[in-house]
Amino acid sequence: MTEIDAKTDALVPAWLTLPDIAEMLGVEVTRVRQLVKEGQLIAVRRGENRALHVPAAFIDGDKVVKGLSGTLTLLRDDGFTDEEMLEWLFTPDPSLPGTPAQALSENRGTEVKRRAQALAV
Repeated sequence: MTEIDAKTDALVPAWLTLPDIAEMLGVEVTRVRQLVKEGQLIAVRRGENRALHVPAAFIDGDKVVKGLSGTLTLLRDDGFTDEEMLEWLFTPDPSLPGTPAQALSENRGTEVKRRAQALAV
């Protein structure tokens, strides 16, 4: 889990705590922690009490956004840190259009993965 800098924090429009996510997904907080540990979600420490937070854009109703896990794996394999992944996912890309995180939430994961794979070249 990463400490987040102000620049990256400003890119992400909304955050959720692990207990909030657990409630949304209908699981125990320990399961959400496991998702973070397995690399299916990114959690960072932020706020006054340095609690773990996950970008709200990673949760779609009662599930993790489709395609997020695979995209995170590709970026991690490319050598990205958690902070770099967040920056890439939430920085506007005119070729999408929008951010990769928005594209994932709009079920355009193939386009996002294609761009993530191109970063390795």
